[in-house]
Amino acid sequence: MPNPLKYNKKFDELNEEEKKLLEINKKSIADFVEQSSSISDVNYATRNAHATTYAIAKGVFWVNHSIPESLQPFFDQEKFDLIIRLSNAQLKIKNTRKDIPAYGFAVQIKDEKGGLLANFPLANFPLFPINSVSTFLKLFTAVNRSYLKKGSGLFSIIVQLIKTIPSVLSGSFLKNILQLIRKKNDFILSFDYYSVGAYRLGDHMIKIKLGPKFVDKNIGKKQNIKKTLKNYFQTNDFSADVFIQFCYDLKDQPINKLNVEWKNSPYIKIGEVRIDKDSLLDPRSCSNETLSFNPFESKLIFQPVGKIQKLRDEAYKVSIQTRRKINKLLHGKGS
Repeated sequence: MPNPLKYNKKFDELNEEEKKLLEINKKSIADFVEQSSSISDVNYATRNAHATTYAIAKGVFWVNHSIPESLQPFFDQEKFDLIIRLSNAQLKIKNTRKDIPAYGFAVQIKDEKGGLLANFPLANFPLFPINSVSTFLKLFTAVNRSYLKKGSGLFSIIVQLIKTIPSVLSGSFLKNILQLIRKKNDFILSFDYYSVGAYRLGDHMIKIKLGPKFVDKNIGKKQNIKKTLKNYFQTNDFSADVFIQFCYDLKDQPINKLNVEWKNSPYIKIGEVRIDKDSLLDPRSCSNETLSFNPFESKLIFQPVGKIQKLRDEAYKVSIQTRRKINKLLHGKGS
């Protein structure tokens, strides 16, 4: 294989129009979070995306003993402690028995002193339907405002959705949509999870895949996901292999084209995530609900790459700052 491409900050740079749209979007995020307790009918402010927490657990990342020598400086311990959050991507918490199968598997990696090394928000769908930063920001802003105005503003949402049609019609995207439809009733822990966008690994750029092992996809069909997960972790351990792909060529592994899969870049197994039974934490505690999985809080050598990814930085910051402010007001200074 050729040498991996090196990271360049130009992959992340927004133009002036995109920066202005981002400021408008940040205001809509803050407004949404401020009203999120009434939107979702709960007694705390929620996230602006992946609002529903199914479970939070302690885990461990065990490093593969046979990783290439070039990767060993990044994994200089035998194991790393993790905090893991399982979630649903919807903006609003819904008390339904069956949610849409848009799941999140967010991983927070700690160093030997308990400090933060990296956050990796993974999703069970490997692609993103929008490559245009402007279209994404306009759509996200329109959706936030629609929730705030009780469903008005649908025309703006439709206009932006129409612009996404060419990206959605890519071969990679259609193939993965069909696969998701076939698996829509499968157990949440039986899905593969992906980084969607690229991340730095030192000077290079990678994508991440987490592949569960020995999980029965038929567990808890048509049952409440929170209860199913709680029951599962009371009697079962969970393990998943962790793989990375390197970016060698922007034609085959594009950074800012998120609606296609990377090709001609083999998966390299770097380790295994394990969650022992009885490792669940209380997702309702204020400290766990206000956990941040912002990947831009990671060490510099593990941070996200790309324009769409760059938007997450400001979005996460606005969301967590507003949530923490509102939740302190709702539950008192000590919450």
